[in-house]
Amino acid sequence: MTELERRLLNDFQRGFPLTPRPYAELARCLEVSEVEVIEALARLQAEGAISRVGPVFAPNRVGASTLAALSVPPERLEDVAALVSAYPEVNHNYEREHSHNLWFVVTAESRDRLAAVLAEIEARTGLAVLDLPLEEQFHIDLGFDLRWH
Repeated sequence: MTELERRLLNDFQRGFPLTPRPYAELARCLEVSEVEVIEALARLQAEGAISRVGPVFAPNRVGASTLAALSVPPERLEDVAALVSAYPEVNHNYEREHSHNLWFVVTAESRDRLAAVLAEIEARTGLAVLDLPLEEQFHIDLGFDLRWH
């Protein structure tokens, strides 16, 4: 991983510039070209280091969202995780040490579309989806100071 890629991952987890040309602003801060920033982010996405660059909206302010979970047999976990992550409505998924071992967040333009995505995941995996819509909001800062070895 290049120094530019490391700085993009670490330095802009918060305070991403809200300007008409945010990559130009990142480039100015990093003293590189806008093209270099865009190419570095594309590489990081192609390598799976990031899934996307974009805003995170407060839950249910725009569209509908939910936290969902599946109980996946260990031998199917990677395949089911890949299937779930293929949905553009799924922000991310992660494994937990629990009977419901695959958790994911789904965001859609409407509650109907959200329900359709969950139903489709259920049908395609043959596994019951646990739907846990937000009841009370807490803020957790998911930014981490990344240490490089």
